Amino acid sequence: MAFIVQMYVAMLVISVLYFPWAVISPAGAHAACHAYCRWVIWTLGWMTGLRCEVRGTPPTGDVMIAAKHQSFLDILMIYNAVPRGKFIMKRELLFAPLLGQYGLRIGCVPVNRGKRGAAIAKMLADVKAGKRQGGQLIIYPQGTRVAPGVPRPYKVGTGALYEQLDQPCVPVAANVGVFWPRHSLLRKPGLAVVEFLPPIAPGLARDAFMRKLEDDVETASNRLMAEAGFHADH
Repeated sequence: MAFIVQMYVAMLVISVLYFPWAVISPAGAHAACHAYCRWVIWTLGWMTGLRCEVRGTPPTGDVMIAAKHQSFLDILMIYNAVPRGKFIMKRELLFAPLLGQYGLRIGCVPVNRGKRGAAIAKMLADVKAGKRQGGQLIIYPQGTRVAPGVPRPYKVGTGALYEQLDQPCVPVAANVGVFWPRHSLLRKPGLAVVEFLPPIAPGLARDAFMRKLEDDVETASNRLMAEAGFHADH
């Protein structure tokens, strides 16, 4: 509870301190978000015993990152590992005080998840319009947080983005949900890992890309979760 309380207090303090810089320049917004990520990861280690490790090679150029999403922690770890990350995020977050403003300043693309076809079309248009900003566009292909061991399909929007952007896609696996459960106040001690996998080059047909992405992410995530002591029959 102490960790959770200080995590939200730190969000407020850091966002307020950096806000003038963030208004002037997106660089200020990125600096604030990186500072917050580092703070949470540091306090998580000594307050709860949950350490964080990033494996593989985080991209620094213009790419799409398609990641396993199990909890708030993988958001922090992935964003902290890249220089100019921006997310495909649910539109409701725009109305969260400070959080929504920072999301827009770092280039996040809001979508309405309740209207699937329209959401994908709007997402593609927004990404195309913001492509000149450069950076690492982070998307969660399953569309929401998914608990370890729970199957959930990969959504077609990721394939549509892959085709339009014509950029490499870097898959990311994770085991963080084993230690930071989706609907729990408990933070278990251990080693939370996100792993940047070999990039998928542009040019694949959409179906072939989606099959490879799902196989790469799920296989590596299952390996990381098994390493953490979790198996799907638990």
